[in-house]
Amino acid sequence: MKVIVAAIGRVKAGPERDLFQAYTARIPWPVELKEIEIKKESDTKVRRALEGEALLAAIPDQARIVALDERGNSETSEDFAARLGRWRDDGARAVVFLIGGADGLHETVRKRADTILSFGALTWPHMLVRALLAEQIYRAHSILSGHPYHRG
Repeated sequence: MKVIVAAIGRVKAGPERDLFQAYTARIPWPVELKEIEIKKESDTKVRRALEGEALLAAIPDQARIVALDERGNSETSEDFAARLGRWRDDGARAVVFLIGGADGLHETVRKRADTILSFGALTWPHMLVRALLAEQIYRAHSILSGHPYHRG
């Protein structure tokens, strides 16, 4: 099963990118980062719509879609792992995680998602969300494989 992280914005060199790369290097599933930039549009509604279109265009056929949004559902790491395990076992070719820009996800993205996931009610920097996501995917894989990384 391939993991795709489609995110608005490009991460610069620094600790956020290093942390994302450190966790993705540990994940046995292939991981692809698709960074999307929409710079020239200053109108928030128009820019969010353009970002939504670009995120949706990054989704391959037959992929499961997870939108990361503060208004989504919070899950335990075990529940998250179980969801990924079910999708893997059901033959999902890819799971795509969508991370919006500073103004959030367009409603078309939320409607298209199989699930909407939140990392809590707090607002997280979008570049740090990538690292948090990579760690949770690694943790999920360790739970599914019985690796002792997760001690919850």
